[in-house]
This record gives sequence, structure tokens and C-alpha cells, in this order.
Amino acid sequence: MTVQTLPRLIDVAEFFADPVFSTAQLSPDGARVAYLAPAHGRMNVWVRGIGEEHGDARCVTDDARRGITAFCWSDDPGSLLYRGDADGNEGWHLYRVDLDVPGAEPVDLTPLPPGCRVSAFTLLPGLPGILLVAMNGGALAFGYYRVDIATGETVLHQEIREPRSTFLFDAAGTPVFREALTEEGVREYYAIDRVSGAERLLRRAGGAEHPLGVHPVLAEPDGTGLLLGSYQDTDDLRLVRVDAETGEETVVAAVAGHSLCELGTVAAGVAHPPSVLTSRHTGKVLAARFVGDRPRIEALDPHFAEVYAELAKLSDGVLAAVSSDRAEQRWVATFSHDRAPDLTYFYDHRTGESRLLFRPYPHLDPAELAPMTAVSFPARDGLPLHGFLTLPVGVEPTALPFVLLVHGGPWTHDSWRYDREAQVLANRGYGVLQVNFRGSTGYGRRHLTAAVGELGGKMHDDLIDATEWAVDQGYADPDRLGIYGGSYGGYAALVGVTVTPDHFAAAVDHVGMANLVSFTDAMPSILRPYLCANWHRYAGDSADPVQKKELLSRSPSTMVDRIRTPLLVVQGARDARVPKAESDRIVGSLRARGVPVDYLVADDEGHDFRNPENLIRMFRAIERHFADHLGGRSG
Repeated sequence: MTVQTLPRLIDVAEFFADPVFSTAQLSPDGARVAYLAPAHGRMNVWVRGIGEEHGDARCVTDDARRGITAFCWSDDPGSLLYRGDADGNEGWHLYRVDLDVPGAEPVDLTPLPPGCRVSAFTLLPGLPGILLVAMNGGALAFGYYRVDIATGETVLHQEIREPRSTFLFDAAGTPVFREALTEEGVREYYAIDRVSGAERLLRRAGGAEHPLGVHPVLAEPDGTGLLLGSYQDTDDLRLVRVDAETGEETVVAAVAGHSLCELGTVAAGVAHPPSVLTSRHTGKVLAARFVGDRPRIEALDPHFAEVYAELAKLSDGVLAAVSSDRAEQRWVATFSHDRAPDLTYFYDHRTGESRLLFRPYPHLDPAELAPMTAVSFPARDGLPLHGFLTLPVGVEPTALPFVLLVHGGPWTHDSWRYDREAQVLANRGYGVLQVNFRGSTGYGRRHLTAAVGELGGKMHDDLIDATEWAVDQGYADPDRLGIYGGSYGGYAALVGVTVTPDHFAAAVDHVGMANLVSFTDAMPSILRPYLCANWHRYAGDSADPVQKKELLSRSPSTMVDRIRTPLLVVQGARDARVPKAESDRIVGSLRARGVPVDYLVADDEGHDFRNPENLIRMFRAIERHFADHLGGRSG
């Protein structure tokens, strides 16, 4: 008889506290490493010599409100750049930090008036000292601006006169391609003559198979080719090159039965490994990432292939991010892993030297964490479904209380990685299943477009089928099923307790869309032209009376009277995507009927909860909610 030992009940704070180290990047001269670490109660940027320890490091930012999530070195190793907003309002600004000036205050390089925002920025190899920034709003023309990193001087570089257009630039900042979105949701790609500025249509792509646009898409550094994700005549997304002169299309990277991963370019505000690894010094493509039971890296650059062969020996995880010096000999590499996340190593290709730089969660013992296992099964209509199962350690995996954890988007996907939400639930004794229902990216064109018109329909059926698979396999107790998700996952939880009110014993909605009409109507005007290939195509356009009626019929807010499942609703008061008023109405209606409902509102959060104290408070509430109604362990 096998004796099983339960792991310690790990406090929620241990899972949701900020990592000790995160997001390491090597300086252009290879002498220093910058990274995120706690300071002033939030994640801030620290810098230290490549041979030094954290005790020798210097904190160079002082954000005490939201913390910093995105930063990079400038092309001058004496300065860093980072992005920040105000309490989750997504009004992004860019800041410069001068490393060689002790005590220097960060400089706002984009001092925009309220309502303006930085939507993207890049450093181009052929424009040293210049930041190319996409900005909009206020008195500024919508377009790309050259921002002098040293002085902050801002000059219009390329105006965007058509609101559904974007430009791609070569390494010197010359516009070489233009992407335009038609009213039908199709992307048109034009080659631009460098001398005359004349445009020539190269390719059309898009529609329902690219709901959030064609990803990835980038110009080759010399401007002679356009690289983009394309299905071509297959079901799998590939990386292809379109010649700027001839329009000839060649495959750069493809893996039979696997699709190019799009998460690194479509999941705004969420840290995902890049879809395509590129050299920040030359702009050339180093490798591409493909979706599978474990993410798969395909090295494309010959020199990087040599480097990658050595990097892969450092970890049994999957390469997530790399940075190098200008010579591309010194590297810092971070690896994804289900139980030992984000271990970061230094590697010198000239000498072969390597060493572990950072262990972001030293307080978590991998032996106490639950393995994530890839699973697959058919939906009721035969569509293959793929997902990931996390079972508690030290527990017989039979008739467990069980939680279906639904990803947001819906045009994203779950993958093999460290998932702190799945881990904390598994530690409490729950089986956890994450299923890539139809409409999830990464599993081919057919799987993606099978979701057209199926919000609240077959997309929901897939989730029910997933729980029934878990029951049939013996993992789940059918009387103790829970559902939890954020954003679209929150919508799915609300659909779960309205469309199938007797299926789940408990549910958690985190910033879920309760009303599809008000959700799409509340989209900022700048985003509305981009809805045609996603929300309008997959769900419906509220401007059409017939489609508006259909949207309402798929909105949980119109079915609140069906809810009898104990529900926890979590909402950010500053959410720019899901108005708090929608959650207020759901909660008010349930309380009026006496249905068990708990309501947690974070006044300083938006759609993306970031502050550790709010995440800890939220998941302690989730822990209590599921313990009360599903019977798992509780701290």
C-alpha cells in the first residue's frame, strides 16, 4: 500500500507575492544586468554588474503605486526605459532612467495630456539614441514619433491619416510596409517605395482566422521582406516571408501539426514569451515558438542555433526569453517550467561559462508543487480539444473536488507553464483542468474558426464536455465541480451558472463580461474599427438590431434569474473594459433574490489585477468560497 503525504498548506501570499527577481535583461555592453525586484512595496527596476549579487545592486526606479512590468535597455548602456500608467487606466507613458546619475529622477519622455496614450515603442538599430513611439490623442496627430532619448525632443516621424493603418519600418526607420484593415476585417499589406513613397499591394490576409490581426508581423531589417504568420493552404499557422519586390512567399518556419504561437504579440498587458525571438541589436529573427504539449522552439539563425543548443542544456524547461550583448556572445536566458518557473541563467558563448542568476520564487519547493500534464479528448461534435491537467500532490486522484479554470481572451490559449492559480488550487486539494476550447489560438485554423457564432453555445459546450471528461476519467466528483475565470473566463463562469445552472457547485467571476452589448459599446472609439474580425464576427454587432438581440440572448445579465449557484464576483473599480456597473447589477439582482453571492471590489485596479495585496485578498476570497462549497483545504 502506498502511503501518501499531503504537502504543507502553502499560504496564498507565497503564491501571489511578487517574485524576488523577474524579467532580467543584459546591457548592450554585456557588463550589467537589469531586472525587476521588490522595492517601495512594488516591483521596480534594479541594476547590478553581471558578476555581482543582489546585495550589490541599485534600485533605479521608485514606483510605489502600480509597479513596473515593462522595461528595456536603451542602446546606450547608461540608460533604461520603462512604461507606466496610473492605477490601471492604460494611459501609458514612457520614462527614461539615467543610471550614471545617482539619485536622478525618471524623465517622462511622453508628457501627454489626459486621454493620450503610448500604444507601442521600439528601438531601431539604424537610429541610435532615438525611440520610435506610436502615440495618439489630444493635440497630437495619430502616428509615429521620433523621441530623442537624451533630450526628450519629439518629432512627428510618420503620420497615420487612416485610423485603421499601421506602418512597418526598416532598421533605419524608413517606412517599408503599410498594414491596412478593411471594413470586412481583412488586412492588406502594401510595399512602400523608399524614394517615391508609392505603395503596391502585396498581400491580403485576415478575417475570422486572424481575429486579433495577423501575428506576428514584422519587417526584415533591410526592408526587403515582410515576415508574418500565415496558414497558407494548411490548418497550421506558419512563419512566412513575403518578398517586397515580387510578392513571392516562402516558408521561414513551420512544424507539421503545430501552429506558431501568437501569445507574445496578442495578449496585451500580459507577460508571455515572444512568438518570435529577435536580436535587439540587428533586428534579425533568431527563433520561432510553436504550440504543443510543451512549447517548441525552432532556432532559425545559424549562430543562435549554436547558442540555443548550449542554453537548452541549462534547464529541463522551455526557453522563454533571451537578451545578449551587441556581439551576441554573452546571454541571459529565462526558462518556463511548470514547477520551477523563470529560472534565469547567464551564459558566455566564448568561454562556455554559465551560472544561475535568479530563482524568482526561492520559497517555493518544486517538490511541493503539482505537475501540469497535457491532455486531449474530443468535444461532443468530434472537435479535438487540448488542455492541461494539474492534480494535487499527495492525494489519490479520484473523485476530487474539481475546478475548471477558463482562460481569457477568448483568443488566447493555456500552455505548459507555471500557473500560480492552478498551483494554489491544487495545493488546496482540487483537481484543476484548463481546456483550450474552440476559439482558442494555437491549435489551427479549424479549431479557431469553429467558435464563430458560438459564444455561450458550443464554446460553453466544450467546457462542459471537459468537466464530463474529468468525471469519466475518475478525477472529478460530479457533485463538487467549480468554475473560475477572468475576463472572457469570467464571462464563461457566468454562462456556466446561467445556461447550465445545475452543473457547477460554485463559481468565481473575475472581471467577466456580463452584458455583451454594453461591453462592445463601451469599447474606446480607437478600438472599434478592429472589432469586425473578432467580437462582431464571432459574437455580433450591436448596431444591427437582429444581432443585438442575439448578443443579449448570450449575455448572462439577461439570465440572472437562473442563477442559483453560489457566486463570487471580483471587480476592478478602474476597469476600462468591463464597467463596474455591470458587476453591480449582477450582484444586486442576486442579493435581492437571496442567492449566495460575495462581491470583492479593488478600488485601485483595472481589468488586469497587479498589486500583490489585491491578488492575495482576491485569492483568499476564492479559497474560502471554494472551501465552503466544494470542500477543499483552506488556510
